[in-house]
Amino acid sequence: MARILYGKEFAARIKASAEHGALLLRERGIHPRLAVIIVGNDPASEVYVRNKQKTCAELDILSDHIALPAETTREDLLARIDALNADASVHGILVQLPLPAALAAHEDEILSRIDPRKDVDGFHPMNVGHLSIGAPGLRPCTPAGCIRMLEYAGIPIEGKHAVIIGRSNIVGKPMGMLLLERHATVTLCHSRTENLAEIAREADILVAAVGQPHFVTADMVKPGATVIDVGINRIAPKKLVGDVDFEAVEKVAGAITPVPGGVGLLTVAMLMENVVQAAAAQTA
Repeated sequence: MARILYGKEFAARIKASAEHGALLLRERGIHPRLAVIIVGNDPASEVYVRNKQKTCAELDILSDHIALPAETTREDLLARIDALNADASVHGILVQLPLPAALAAHEDEILSRIDPRKDVDGFHPMNVGHLSIGAPGLRPCTPAGCIRMLEYAGIPIEGKHAVIIGRSNIVGKPMGMLLLERHATVTLCHSRTENLAEIAREADILVAAVGQPHFVTADMVKPGATVIDVGINRIAPKKLVGDVDFEAVEKVAGAITPVPGGVGLLTVAMLMENVVQAAAAQTA
């Protein structure tokens, strides 16, 4: 049976690091501060925002919750972002996704409006560029949390073959770049990849980020591989599952993350670390 990589254990270590960094900043008179903008009333987004607020409170990081109605215009949202960019007491800005349909068409413009120094999601084109060339910068929270988990768990990355299923800008692409940074050989797969199961079986580290419940089955996993499940799929009112068929794959893999209780906890923890990193860089 596989070693189960529970997110709580690794998130606690990440949060402890962020808490220490925040303490050092407060000793200099700098109180790290995150501003979260949520537009509309998407129930899942509201849960995520509450989790972020709760974690900020745990680590004594200031948190502003800016709730805007679904009818908010593009101009009004951009003006809110501009005001936060200009506020030196705010070190991190996050626009909660997904946006309402009328704003979703402008998502790239909205995210790019955030000052890249305050872009704690790591989505700004400047931060994406820094990642692609290996320069310092704010990294996307979910893939950065996965890398930290592998390091804390003592799972080797250098020289290993990592296969990622999913090429999103939020997880797949940055995950590939972060693994390359650590000298893995990376194969990035997607919906049009031929012989996907065959390629997946070659992976020492298999990352599933496709948004389809139980997409990765046991026959797609190399015995002893590390399987990271980034998916969160609601298949019943109170039942969440990942992109991996956990019960079947657990019997084959060497290590595996559960859903829930896995990668999601790392994402919020890395956000806290990004806020502290941003505050330190802006006040150096």
